[in-house]
This record gives sequence, C-alpha cells and structure tokens, in this order.
Amino acid sequence: MNENHCPECQQELEWQGHYHCSQCDEGYKKVGFCPDCDTALEKLQACGAASYFCNSCNELKSKSRVRFEFQKISEQ
Repeated sequence: MNENHCPECQQELEWQGHYHCSQCDEGYKKVGFCPDCDTALEKLQACGAASYFCNSCNELKSKSRVRFEFQKISEQ
C-alpha cells in the first residue's frame, strides 16, 4: 500500500479533494518529477491508468522511476 505522509510532521495525509494534514492544517498536492531532467511531469489519466509525460524530454516516463514530492497549496 502506498502511504502518503506529511513532509512536515510525517502524519498520514487525508484525501479531501487534495491531500490534507489535519495535524499541520495544511493542504498539499503530489507532484511527479522526471528522473532524467528533474522537471515537473504532466499526469495523463485514462481508463483508470495513470501515465506521466515529460514535456522537456518529450516522452512518457515509467511511474516506477518518477520522483514524487508533496508541495503546499494555498487554500482559498
């Protein structure tokens, strides 16, 4: 099982339309980065499967090679 932990306090994040840490009261988005050029990837979703495309390298990247990190989002 893939667990998603808060980058600040390591508590398990909750899904509320976005990732949310109830301990820190912060919202997060999960961003994937290209393993080759380290730019943010575009997530392509169809039929329940997710693929990741790098606009810089102009190619699909394997999910197993993608580096994910949580970035704070400003809640409006």
